[in-house]
Order: sequence, then structure tokens, then C-alpha cells
Amino acid sequence: MESEASRKINCVIIDDEPLALDVLADYCAQVPFLHVCGQFHDALAALAYLQDHAVDLVFLDIHMPRLTGLQLAQLLPAGGPRIVLTTAYDAYAVRSYELSVTDYLLKPIAFERFLQAVNKVRQSFLPLPAPLPEAPSAPEAMYVKHENRLQRVAFDDILYIEGRKEYLLIYTNQGKILTLQSFRRVEEVLPAEQFARIHKSFLVALNRIEHVERGKVQVDGRLLPIGDTYRDSFVALIRTHNQL
Repeated sequence: MESEASRKINCVIIDDEPLALDVLADYCAQVPFLHVCGQFHDALAALAYLQDHAVDLVFLDIHMPRLTGLQLAQLLPAGGPRIVLTTAYDAYAVRSYELSVTDYLLKPIAFERFLQAVNKVRQSFLPLPAPLPEAPSAPEAMYVKHENRLQRVAFDDILYIEGRKEYLLIYTNQGKILTLQSFRRVEEVLPAEQFARIHKSFLVALNRIEHVERGKVQVDGRLLPIGDTYRDSFVALIRTHNQL
């Protein structure tokens, strides 16, 4: 008989964005104890499936047409599947805890954060705490919304990021990517040892800095200002990296 520790966790992914489905499906494929039973871009079709099939876990987007993720979660029976909400908005965190969801993931979702969520689900099925599986490798990229799609952006390709009101302009080796995103969310995803905020409007890749002069850094031939708020922490970080 299969033990609780070794059994597969059957899951369903629900998101009206096909590329968001692909990202989560790819993440699930890298975790040995997850088995994806179905992927749905329509919440009503997903609800019909869940009413006829018992699953352990549902990755559920909040913003969907006709039936929102929160409405779908309320229709699932008590004691049903664990729910992990996925959304680009953090305004629903309190509501998610009222629904007793297992976790709440903000897009763009880093692989380490995804692992934390699925391990929380896994441990909820175990009588005793179990060790977390090691990530296959550190994440090498993030996904951002760009022109109605999720665009993969490799960390090594990023030169610097410029804030423009509610948008970010990501400068890469391949060109510029405009995305509706906040600096706070991107800073949570980017590896802290590779990137530094130098100004309220600029974040730079440390290994792309060509030189540092009084109050400015040069990246890809462009001089970027160092804000007073960030000056001390940036200088300390550069010294830590033995670059001064």
C-alpha cells in the first residue's frame, strides 16, 4: 500500500491565461510528488470537473470571467481539495485566509515560492512533518506580463530596470520589455545577490555596472543616478562584492 509520504498529490490548474497555465504546469512537472490531472482556462468547466473527480490540490487564479476564483472556492465542499490561489493582485490576501486556502501566490511566481506552497500542501497530508524536497536548481528567470502574454525574462539578460509610474521598463540584451508591475514584486523575485535598487526609478544588475562615479553608475553606456535613500546600502553592497 502506498504511504502518505510517497503518494502523488493529484492537482488541477485553473487560470484563464494559457501562458500562466503553462508556467504552473512546468513547475508541477519539476516536483516528483505532483501529478496534474487537468488544466482549465474556464472556471465553470473546472467546477464541473471537480464535482465529478476527487483531487487533492487546486491552483486557482482569482480574476477569471463568469466565475471568479473566490466564487469557485466557495462552491467547493468543506474538506475538499487544498486550494492555492494565484493572482497578480495582493488585495485579496485577507479574503483568502477567510476561505482557509493553503497558500496565496502573487505573480510573477518564483519557483522557490511555488515549492514553499506545494510543500505546505504536502505536509498537510502527513501525520508528521516531512523534509522539504530540494529544488532541482535555482530559478534562472521570471515571467512578466507583456503585450497580453507572459514573457520569460532570464536574469542573466537583464541590464537594468526603470520605473515609469505603474509600469516597469526592463532593459535586456535583446531589447526593452514594458510590463505593468511594481518594483516591490520584482525585487522579491530577483536574486538579491545579483541586483540592487539604486534609485526610486532604477534597479541594476550588479555584474552589468561598467563604472561608478560620483552619484551615478554606468550600465550599457547610460549613466543612471544613485538616489540619496539608496546610496549607503548600494556602496556597502558594492564593497561586499569587492568591486570597489
